[in-house]
Amino acid sequence: MSQVKGKQAQKSQETRRRILAAAGELFIELGYGNTSLQDVAERAGVAVQTIYFTFRNKRNLLKELVDVTVAGDVESLATMDRPWFAKAMNTRTAGEHLRAHVEGVTAILERVALITEVLHSAAAIEPELDELRQQGLEQRYLVQETAARAMLGKPEAVTNVTVDRAADILFGVLSPELYLLFVRDRSWSAPQWEQWACVTLSVQLVEGQATS
Repeated sequence: MSQVKGKQAQKSQETRRRILAAAGELFIELGYGNTSLQDVAERAGVAVQTIYFTFRNKRNLLKELVDVTVAGDVESLATMDRPWFAKAMNTRTAGEHLRAHVEGVTAILERVALITEVLHSAAAIEPELDELRQQGLEQRYLVQETAARAMLGKPEAVTNVTVDRAADILFGVLSPELYLLFVRDRSWSAPQWEQWACVTLSVQLVEGQATS
């Protein structure tokens, strides 16, 4: 790639990042339905035609925003292929696995919880986005199910909980909705929420922590 083309690609990526950042801010501040692409263009400092050329429409803009926010970067790498997930899977005991898993999920929720709420609201306005919402739920459950299966096969794991039940527990406690309830609505810090989630889940999933 020539130096000129390299600079053009870098400039294009920077413009894309600015548009996504502006869209994320406005969707959260004003709501998806109340945000126009002109609003996004003004916040990002670009022409509205640039947004149409890059994303075609507001729906596609939200779709890419969700993907990038979940990932934390522009790499096309699924959650279960991320280093934090592999680190958690390679822990020795169920307790260690749970702590590493909650830490990794908390980092994602700090980024994605508000955007997930935007997506759920947007799906009520544009039915085409409901498929993306459903896919997000299915992918999130698969992550928790995979973690639960590995966790229950390790020392210290409880023996009276099925994989499905453990996955449901992880899916519910480590949800964007519950995270926002505590962190946004009750003003907890993310570390406070992480500690609470870890203790709460340990009672359910780690031997010696469980109650009758």
